[in-house]
Amino acid sequence: MGTAVEPRQRVLSGLPVSERRVSVAGSSTTLLEGGEGPTLILLHGGIECGGAYWSPVIPPLARSFRLVVPDVPGVGESAPPRRIDAAAFGEWFRALLQETNSAEKPSLLAHSMVGSLAARFAAGDSDRLRSLVLYGVPGIGPFQMPFGLMAAAIRFSLRHNDASFERFLPWPFLEPERTRERDPEWFRAFAAYMVSRASVPHVRRAMRQLIAAGKKRIPDDELRRIRVPVALLWGDQDRMTPLSLAEGTSARLGWPLHVVHDAGHVPHIEQPAAFVESLKAALMPEEGLEPPTRGL
Repeated sequence: MGTAVEPRQRVLSGLPVSERRVSVAGSSTTLLEGGEGPTLILLHGGIECGGAYWSPVIPPLARSFRLVVPDVPGVGESAPPRRIDAAAFGEWFRALLQETNSAEKPSLLAHSMVGSLAARFAAGDSDRLRSLVLYGVPGIGPFQMPFGLMAAAIRFSLRHNDASFERFLPWPFLEPERTRERDPEWFRAFAAYMVSRASVPHVRRAMRQLIAAGKKRIPDDELRRIRVPVALLWGDQDRMTPLSLAEGTSARLGWPLHVVHDAGHVPHIEQPAAFVESLKAALMPEEGLEPPTRGL
């Protein structure tokens, strides 16, 4: 596809989903929907492009699930909210569940900073979910943002250009060049979309609020109030949210831990087939799926 096409369109090209914009808790929210089967909501992390970065795993997941993939308010194509904190997120997410309701409760996969907000939501509203998978989530254990990561993120926010984005890539990606080579056109579109969204003032403001809210530690007593099955999903070489955090949380709370090997903070982009296998293994006790096969 030619470079004249908008980067977001290139990132989402050929996916078995439709896009719509809805009013959710007074916030204009963009979401992708598609697939058949039990409902699975994919919540992105603190990232400027929103839910579009799930695109490498949408086709295989859509063969087993009805997918709902929103852009959290303020990022991607969703309108900016008045504020982003645990209370505002909870109000928005409850309204999203009503807007996208199905005959059964959904499972939820929540990544990184937004995953911390999702965990807080689940602690108070477990009855609205079927199961929860927390993926590279900092708030569920002792977390301190590495200084180098903080510096790279600030640099990208202040200098939203290709060079600053390239300097940021070694933090989420274990081997950026290997991932780029797997699908060069998609990766170019992804980079262009990230840079374009990072230049939008309300996106930068939303990112600051998401990071501030998402890195806060959630007390174990609060996490124990989650009354649905919870699993952890992690890249074994995650530099942003170390695997040791997940291992400690798994040991303390008894939540099963599923590890994607040879991957950093975004194994759904780095190792999409292995990620889908691990996710299905995490959800199988609830979803009643057949064991996943290789080569999805």
